[in-house]
Amino acid sequence: MTETNGQVLEFELGEETYCVSIDYVTEIVDVGELTKVPNSPDHVEGVMDLRGRTTSIVNPKTVFDIDDRDREAERIIVYDPEITDNAGAAGWLVDEVKQVVQVDYSDVDQSPAEDKESIKGVIKQGEGDFVIWVDPQRVHS
Repeated sequence: MTETNGQVLEFELGEETYCVSIDYVTEIVDVGELTKVPNSPDHVEGVMDLRGRTTSIVNPKTVFDIDDRDREAERIIVYDPEITDNAGAAGWLVDEVKQVVQVDYSDVDQSPAEDKESIKGVIKQGEGDFVIWVDPQRVHS
């Protein structure tokens, strides 16, 4: 039997709302002190110690080419280490975490974006409001 719905965590990056499957999320934490890592990719802001585990902190605004550097990220979405190729802990800097919502997969449209690798689709909400559903596993692979 194929699943017809699931839960996603909505969050803001700049002016847009994005979401990820709640299955990937282990916790949400406040932004703490990050340690820069020399020669790391542009999208890696640094690392932080999270309950004794070194966690790589990624800026998804860099990954998705969002040009909104004015707003300060307030939260970090921490993902299950199983989503990364090297099974390392990873988190995303986000401007704000909104809510967990139930999604009917039949309401998810294909993304018109060129980078279809990391975008699962677009969910229409209300009058002209859209939520971009991203796949952190594809971003980290």
